[in-house]
Amino acid sequence: MPKTRCSWCGTDPLYQAYHDQEWGVPVWDDTRLFEFLTLEAAQAGLSWITILRKREAYRQAYFGFDPARLARLDSQQVEIWLQNPGIVRNRLKLEASLNNARQFLEIQQEFGSFAKYQWNFVEGKPLQPHRQGGDIPAQTDLAVAFAKDLKKRGFKFLGPVVIYAHMQACGMVNDHVVSCFRHSQLA
Repeated sequence: MPKTRCSWCGTDPLYQAYHDQEWGVPVWDDTRLFEFLTLEAAQAGLSWITILRKREAYRQAYFGFDPARLARLDSQQVEIWLQNPGIVRNRLKLEASLNNARQFLEIQQEFGSFAKYQWNFVEGKPLQPHRQGGDIPAQTDLAVAFAKDLKKRGFKFLGPVVIYAHMQACGMVNDHVVSCFRHSQLA
């Protein structure tokens, strides 16, 4: 019997694997959180499947999403990345990723980990809104507050829509629809 999934992942095997294995699973590892933040920012204005297809190229170009290593880079690295067809070659997004790595490290220093900072927005446990088919928002008041705090801390390319997608991806909110097989597994 076929699994019932959230409709957004369609039938693409890469998209389904992401949906089934990653999306909505709580992430407490800072490197993974930085990867999700960076990829969500890169996705702005594009489809998520485009970013998933470029994910391995990003992992190589971004040194495994090591924020400490990326924070030491400068505009010369952006020029190198602009020649890489495996990633999204948008100068502003690439520059933002270096800036965001620096801000990420500052939050780690202040809170002990980025995960502690991020998960404070949901009091340390995933929100369980029990969504139906068409009622998944693009942003929430909580995402607005989270994005506003990140902007205050100097982050770029991370508005409320990007941050809500990040919250969904890393399990801060279980936005699998109730009919999806993953909803109850992550509840």
